[in-house]
Amino acid sequence: MEYRFADCMLDLRRHRLTRAQKAVHVEPQVFALLELLARHADEIVTRDQIIAHVWQGRIVSEATVSARISAARAAVGDDGRRQAVIRTVNRVGLELAVPVDCVNGDGEEVPGPVSFASGQDIPEIRMATSADGSGIAWQVSGDGPPLLRAGHWLSHLELDWKSPVWRPLIHRLGQGRRLIQYDQRGTGLSERDCGALTLETFVEDMAAVLEAAKVESAVIFAVSQSVPVALAFAARHPERVRALVLVSGFVQGSLLRDEARSESMTDTFLSLIESGWGQPDSAFMTAFSSLFMPEGTPAQTDSFIEMQLQSATPGRAVELRQAIGMFDVSGELDKVRCPVLVGHGHRDAVQPFDQGQKLARGVPSAQFFAFDSPNHIALPQDKGWQDMLSAVDRFLSIHGSA
Repeated sequence: MEYRFADCMLDLRRHRLTRAQKAVHVEPQVFALLELLARHADEIVTRDQIIAHVWQGRIVSEATVSARISAARAAVGDDGRRQAVIRTVNRVGLELAVPVDCVNGDGEEVPGPVSFASGQDIPEIRMATSADGSGIAWQVSGDGPPLLRAGHWLSHLELDWKSPVWRPLIHRLGQGRRLIQYDQRGTGLSERDCGALTLETFVEDMAAVLEAAKVESAVIFAVSQSVPVALAFAARHPERVRALVLVSGFVQGSLLRDEARSESMTDTFLSLIESGWGQPDSAFMTAFSSLFMPEGTPAQTDSFIEMQLQSATPGRAVELRQAIGMFDVSGELDKVRCPVLVGHGHRDAVQPFDQGQKLARGVPSAQFFAFDSPNHIALPQDKGWQDMLSAVDRFLSIHGSA
């Protein structure tokens, strides 16, 4: 059995660790710790679990445990400051911060503990009714202060839990929180026969989900095109928003920005959608996916294409792109009064970096952080993903408590 993560391979049969295809010598206890983390990918491993597995339950000092953790980090090219591969969850334990593939001796992928969520792990799907009668699928998981993950393009409440793109984010956001999620109108598990696709109706959908969840106020986490929706909601319903976390968003849609640049980008998107939406073997969809996540692994790209097929029809995808291109919240930024964290990748090819700067400049209470990534959809193997979520955790430790 082999576990592959980052640029490392952990070979259980040969009891060998390699990084960048070079052998790395590790002590047996360090190897056992790495094996435990790999076996429990997408989970947090507690201190008690570590001691039970590595030391068979014997009493050991904190210094000994810390030394083995530091050695494990060094072995995989990580350290306690970056935590790009092995992440400490304060007062809880450790987790691998990158995707893990499990393969047998023949190189075939093996389903098991490191696979994505089974159906039993997926929270119950419920339906809310928006102001115009459209049905919005939503779900809730976990306990703690409420955090609403705003609905956005290319999501699906069931597939997200299995997705190598979205599941790590869901797992991270849901730690110690009551996580509320919903599918954007007309997509995913929301009713496909819906009303108009406008900024106003998307804001009404957000309100409907919070009402259905019986949440008076929440932190809202929004990415990409859900960012202007969250901003508009906060401006119009300030009593319902404790704080905003806004990542890779924009103030004005592409059709309202620089005309030549925006028309070119929009035409590119629409051409790719119309040419091969949801077709796994389509070169057009591979190109489309690479715009959003140029550093995606084959598994992530395949999952993203499957999400396209399941989340929306080609016609609805075109309608959404056109609607999103017309979003404009430039007149509402100064009305947002809650704490706001704005994050944007330096090399984002879908939403320009200056849109994140413009957003932060226009919101009186905003903090801005930049992270280095070419991916519009930040990926868990990307250091920018780690930097982003570390900033989010720090922000929510202050503004996201009950």
